[in-house]
Amino acid sequence: MAYRLFEGKEHASVYQKYRFTPPEELTHIILQYLDEKKGQPHELAVDVGCGTGQNSRVFAAHFKEVVGVDVSECQLEEARSVPGYPNITYRRSTAEELPFADGSVDLLTAASAAHWFDQSRFLTEAHRVLKSRGCIALLGFSDSDTKLCYQNCGEKLNRIYDEVKKALSPYTSNPVVASEAKLEALYSAIPYPDKERIEGIQAKFFIPLRNVLGVIETWSMFQAYKRKDPQAAQDLMFNTQKRFLEAMGVTSPDTEIEYSMEYFCVLASKPHSSTV
Repeated sequence: MAYRLFEGKEHASVYQKYRFTPPEELTHIILQYLDEKKGQPHELAVDVGCGTGQNSRVFAAHFKEVVGVDVSECQLEEARSVPGYPNITYRRSTAEELPFADGSVDLLTAASAAHWFDQSRFLTEAHRVLKSRGCIALLGFSDSDTKLCYQNCGEKLNRIYDEVKKALSPYTSNPVVASEAKLEALYSAIPYPDKERIEGIQAKFFIPLRNVLGVIETWSMFQAYKRKDPQAAQDLMFNTQKRFLEAMGVTSPDTEIEYSMEYFCVLASKPHSSTV
């Protein structure tokens, strides 16, 4: 089944504010793969499950046209509110019924989204819309590899972070488990012989502590917990911030900390002999 968990206006707002843009190294890996498999010109990139458009904007300078699609109109409104990208448009659509002609897409990408798709229907639709030698690029990160650091108290911060994840674990859905497994099942299901999965792509961000709490708020597990018990969710955020500040020995949530992540990417190229 396809999941629809990110459609609310409030969730879209925190998503836009706190979610990270994928690292440049990952964009370079994807573009290099596309150059090797299909070559120029790069005409149309489609970002599936685009959310508030962070990944869509990454590709704007490299394609004649970028289209971001998402089931959430609230997410798309947030994406459209970002100025300066005249070659990006956003359309409401599911990943399993894409509004593109057969053999029209150079690159079909998804960032921290593919684990929510109906796997078999998405792959069938990807095959339909991709050009010959067109490419799939599904990227994400495993939160088990996330590390926090501030001076000499990184171990304490990571323990608190892990305890928050443990508290929210009863609200973890099967797709999130699939993402943590770095899309292993989806990778295995891609029918193309030319495919690869790249892991361990490092990304490091320096962000205010309050943004770490904001990232947690974007998690589907937290949103599910918040729907069940809004006060408990609020208390969890308040107490977590308090514990972080105490561990760091500071009073301001604007204090910057180091937030390190490891991204992965599933790449595949549609064979030249394929028919659509």
